[in-house]
Amino acid sequence: MSIARKRLTPEESRTAALQAARQLLIETGPQSVTLKAVATRIGRTHANLLHHFGSASGLQRALAGYLAETICETISQAVLKSRAGEGSPRDIVDLTFDAFDKEGAGALASWMLISGNEDALDPIVEKIHELVDELGEDGHEDRRLHEDTLELVLLALGDALMGRQLSASLGLARETGREIAERRFTQSLESGKASHGVS
Repeated sequence: MSIARKRLTPEESRTAALQAARQLLIETGPQSVTLKAVATRIGRTHANLLHHFGSASGLQRALAGYLAETICETISQAVLKSRAGEGSPRDIVDLTFDAFDKEGAGALASWMLISGNEDALDPIVEKIHELVDELGEDGHEDRRLHEDTLELVLLALGDALMGRQLSASLGLARETGREIAERRFTQSLESGKASHGVS
């Protein structure tokens, strides 16, 4: 669906482009996230998007940052619920896995890495890392939380890229990757609470 051709502020134009790029990513995969395709989708010119992003790789990097912000806002709400006793580690696991699978971050990251954008995952990993750090006592950063972030992101990314095929070939349920991540994350959180003397 095209946006009616009207005068947009630079910020509105950029946001519309990122929203369209995200939809293209989810609908048809990362190879379809081009300046031309996004411009067509929002009724703008290729030159207009070139002005905002500089190149297709600039658009992809901006999209990774946009995904990080929007996805991690949802994950942040799960963290707050967890702290209030209303959520669970599984909520955080599910949202992280969904970010890489249903929201397209895994496909985008792999495409960008193959295309030579080694910093593709940085915005997403940084935001997830911040959220995992928030689970620490008084927001305290420690090595365990960094390892939790690494493990959760690796499991979610791997699951997004080949979890369906791998679990099927091993005769395991599709949810097994999430269940493993939930167990590991829960054990780590409980271990962290015990080491801080929290019951």
